[in-house]
Amino acid sequence: MTVVERREVALVDLLDRLLAGGVVITGDITLRIADVDLVRIDLNALISSVNENVPSPWEDLS
Repeated sequence: MTVVERREVALVDLLDRLLAGGVVITGDITLRIADVDLVRIDLNALISSVNENVPSPWEDLS
């Protein structure tokens, strides 16, 4: 049997690590009653930190 050391991670450390690389969130929610779809929500989100080394797609290229 292998013993694995438990390590606690603060929420702010987890968010920092996720934002450093970027996160893609995708999901679907459907509210259905009696096999009739009443509401459908599609979620697509890209979350990333802002960095000076990455050019903005909205800057003028003049």
